[in-house]
Amino acid sequence: MTAWDFTAMVWILSFLAGFLGALTGLGGGVVVVPALTLALGVNFRYAIGASLVSVIATSSGAAAAYVREGFSNIRIGMFLEIATTLGAILGAFLAGRIGTHTLAIIFGLVLIQAAYHSFKGLPEGDPIVESDSLARRLRLGGTYPAGGKLQEYGVRHVPAGFGLMFGAGALSGLLGIGSGAIKVIAMDRVMRIPFKVSTTTSNFMIGVTAAASAGIYLSRGFVDPRVAMPVMLGVLAGALLGAKVLVHARVRTLRAVFAFVILALAVEMIFNGITGRV
Repeated sequence: MTAWDFTAMVWILSFLAGFLGALTGLGGGVVVVPALTLALGVNFRYAIGASLVSVIATSSGAAAAYVREGFSNIRIGMFLEIATTLGAILGAFLAGRIGTHTLAIIFGLVLIQAAYHSFKGLPEGDPIVESDSLARRLRLGGTYPAGGKLQEYGVRHVPAGFGLMFGAGALSGLLGIGSGAIKVIAMDRVMRIPFKVSTTTSNFMIGVTAAASAGIYLSRGFVDPRVAMPVMLGVLAGALLGAKVLVHARVRTLRAVFAFVILALAVEMIFNGITGRV
């Protein structure tokens, strides 16, 4: 494969990853890392470095559109980023001390858990809840467009969501995936935030989380411009398209895509981690 062929393949895979990441709030890294390692043979750590760069691009591309449309909750995002940033720094520190085979298996197990919770998700018409006392004090509730009008929603279980966000940040730094899967689950399932608000706020947050750990990977030499540049450009283009599609997509369909894709990737990553192919 020539350098041009390799670059074209990386861009195509990254475009698809960015599109899916914007639709589901996963961040493109959840597809970029296994695609680069399994399909193109890129070293796992370099794939993580490129993925973190792509996650920043995904957040920059999709988040602006979501904020403009009124879906993202900026107050929730800024509050939870405290936990994810601290976790990301810890995860990036640990990543250099864990073998790639182990990282691949951890990656797969995290995705299986995310797929399970997505399958068990709330029905399409997610019930709108009242905020609990802590969420009211922090003024975390908000509104989002639904059926041509603004729908109010509340927030619950803030401490539990904050704790999960620290774990999500650690996984982001460890695996370079943006940890959007865990963030969506924490906001949707635990904090009872509507699914579209959860996915869009996740996209807003993942860039800050990735930036916290990307610097550590860069200092260790794991960010190769020959890989990171086409990944970033592809993911950004896919994220912009995905942001436009999400506004009109059905929640049940998004959940099905979310679960199916990450479950397939989880099985593949665990198998390759056990057999030593990554």
